[in-house]
Amino acid sequence: MNIRPFRNIERRKTKVINVGNVKVGGENPISVQSMTNTLTSDVKATIKQIQDIQSEGADIVRVSCPDEVSSKALKEITKHVDVPIVADIHFHYKRAIEAAENGASCLRINPGNIGDKKKIMEVIKSAKDHNCSIRVGVNAGSLERDILEKFKEPCPEALVESAIRNVNILEDADFINMKVSVKSSDVFLSVEAYRQLSSKIDYPLHLGITEAGSFISGSIKSSIGLGILLKEGIGDTIRISLSDDPVQEVKIGNEILKSLNLRNRGVKIISCPSCARQGFQVIDTVKILEERLSHIKTPITLSIIGCVVNGPGEAAMTDVGITGGKKGSNMLYLSGIQSEKVMNDDMINKVIEEVEKKASELENI
Repeated sequence: MNIRPFRNIERRKTKVINVGNVKVGGENPISVQSMTNTLTSDVKATIKQIQDIQSEGADIVRVSCPDEVSSKALKEITKHVDVPIVADIHFHYKRAIEAAENGASCLRINPGNIGDKKKIMEVIKSAKDHNCSIRVGVNAGSLERDILEKFKEPCPEALVESAIRNVNILEDADFINMKVSVKSSDVFLSVEAYRQLSSKIDYPLHLGITEAGSFISGSIKSSIGLGILLKEGIGDTIRISLSDDPVQEVKIGNEILKSLNLRNRGVKIISCPSCARQGFQVIDTVKILEERLSHIKTPITLSIIGCVVNGPGEAAMTDVGITGGKKGSNMLYLSGIQSEKVMNDDMINKVIEEVEKKASELENI
């Protein structure tokens, strides 16, 4: 049983591009990305982190290539991972060429610091030769000098002008396998820049609030900014930028998409904040279930409600549900229908059993 969304979001129509084996844009699922924070030259550590990020549900992983050792390390790294790798390039166009030659599926270029048009053309040629897509990544903190002089400060119009300029360079070279981002650490500057850009181009847009901050503040800023844009149908791939473990970025990204009914993956838990009416310790129960059900990738809804005020109503709309009862006697619901009473001591294991059973059923349909 899946909750029917009250209103479906109509996504903006965009071109479809390929990032390795992942299609981005059009009607394809909005992909979730993250970025490693290991030294890319440390091949073993980088492979391990990429695998951890992918296991959490990332579709695409970006790695930084600040030097030749890093860009050439991609040759070994890409042999041991099966998720598309984006090479993050700044300041030196040769790193982009090396990354394309060594297995990158996409090149992220910041046009404000990659070099002159001739160097960009060499990067484009390498991308074509190695079937690499390109992300035109415009950041408020690294705009071209002439654009900053024109607008006096980073603003939505400045970011959009930079993006359009560089899209035109790629198009003039007959290159269209690209996506575009216009990021700022300011939520409303970013939102307005993406709105303006989405009205001018039909390439897929990579959404993000750059340098968003720590886990809590960064998650909130990203949820607000990306939530606004996604609700308006803008955005084809997202990255949550946190000063934290990259795995956490993927968790937040997937939760944002879940909350908007744009994409479902794993167990979606509906739980109450708990109060004096609760028949069991809701908060502790939810924490345990999140951890022990993290291996399930099939979309399933689970309600954990501490009492009968809202419990039966929520359970009626979820695949599996528990409603707290008196003296630790709680009601288990399956597909919205009362199933049996479960005591506190048995409740967690019973819920896990039923969720796993439901996941198996759905996988075999």
